Amino acid sequence: MKKFIYNCLNKFSKFVSPALLATVLAAIISGILLFVPPIHGLADNGDFYRSILSNGIYRLPTSYSQYSDFVITKFGIMQYFNENNVSVLSSQTIFIQIALLLNKLFYSRTIFDIRFMGLVYYLFYLGGIYLLTNAFVRPYRKVKSYVMGLLIVFIFADSAYTLYFNSFFAEPGMFILMLYLCASIISLARNIYSRRWPMTFLFFISTILLITNKQQNAPLALSFGVVAIGIMFLPHFRARRMATALGIVLVLMSGVGIYKSIGSEIVGANTFQTFSHGTLLETSDPTKKIERGGVDGQFALMRNENYYSKNYATLDPGSKYVKKHLMDKTGFAWIVRYYAGNLKQFNNLLDVAAKDVTAVQPRAVGNFVRNSGHKPGEQVKYFTVYSSLMGAFFPGKYAFDCLLAIGFIAVYSVGFYLDIKAKRYMGILRFFLIFGLMTVVVFVPIVSIVGDGDADLAKHLFLVPVSLNMSLLMFISDLINHTLWNTEGDEVSE
Repeated sequence: MKKFIYNCLNKFSKFVSPALLATVLAAIISGILLFVPPIHGLADNGDFYRSILSNGIYRLPTSYSQYSDFVITKFGIMQYFNENNVSVLSSQTIFIQIALLLNKLFYSRTIFDIRFMGLVYYLFYLGGIYLLTNAFVRPYRKVKSYVMGLLIVFIFADSAYTLYFNSFFAEPGMFILMLYLCASIISLARNIYSRRWPMTFLFFISTILLITNKQQNAPLALSFGVVAIGIMFLPHFRARRMATALGIVLVLMSGVGIYKSIGSEIVGANTFQTFSHGTLLETSDPTKKIERGGVDGQFALMRNENYYSKNYATLDPGSKYVKKHLMDKTGFAWIVRYYAGNLKQFNNLLDVAAKDVTAVQPRAVGNFVRNSGHKPGEQVKYFTVYSSLMGAFFPGKYAFDCLLAIGFIAVYSVGFYLDIKAKRYMGILRFFLIFGLMTVVVFVPIVSIVGDGDADLAKHLFLVPVSLNMSLLMFISDLINHTLWNTEGDEVSE
């Protein structure tokens, strides 16, 4: 019997690699969620307009609300000159335009079906899953390699991630680009391919597109600029180090460029929500605290209010009065000074952020289409075991996240030191990747709290769980392959 099972596994491994198995499983799991009626996705929380209007897409008139409760599947395609300026500069436009092209070729030139958006993300996503799994396991086809492939599916095919595909949020592009970014670095570290330039090129393209995907990603240029430093240590790469240095400069410039492109309206909205969803929270007496900062205490009444309010607002955030007496006084410098003088409150807000680190699936919007038999705002439970477990058991403390980051960096610094001495490079590239990912874990919550308070915090922290999960996968892979501190013999060529 054992021999029969061994023969079956041997034959299976000859035809199905771990990467192919992971890709097929991810395709089936996510394909059912996205394309089998009734389809699933994410309802609009009011942010879709930033993506759709500048790309010539608009909401069709309906007799019911198109926000929050149900996924809207059909949108209109403008048949006339689009007078809407590009309110938000974003590489997300590339994905939307590809979806529009496919929609016009195979469905309609006047009606846009959200499933074409899902299809574009779905295809890029499967390519990312294949490359990532291949980077972790190639050239081996042992049982542990298939286990690693299944683990990647268990984590990254979770519906909390793939639900985003049927939406106009920017997060699915960020998720997919992270898969390519990490897969390219791991492939370079393990010398998976005989030529290094394709993976190097893929890394820089993915990184620049990721940073420019969303304006809040501007600080990530520093994190991934650090990751890119590892490429400089590749052997026989002297002639291309100048090109690598140029790539790092482009990464940093993309961060500066996307930051500079932030419009005044978005700056105003972020400033207001930093005040109403940040400085006024986690404190029993916000009035006295803001008065000490030179702001009229009456503005404490605006606690938890949004810039784009769906209901009655205490004061119009866009009014001249609010601009003069609040917005002009509470810029970035004021926020920094305020939190510097109220460190306990700031730490409490960081703990609030830490609780949202695992909340990948937005709770404020529904995942089902109308007339599917589900309640308004109801959430999908299909293939969400991993995200549910993380949400239930992952400690919601910012100090723990920092300690975890320090632990990862410390563990991989040993491999970095040993490979520097032995003139190997796998441990070096891994270290810089881990270091970059951990800066995301530590600094993105700070940037989110300072930049927008706790408004849409789970979405702002989206890359934090992705970074943690990627680091966890790398750690498990190194443990089962015995390469955590000894990379000798693991650098293989095609």
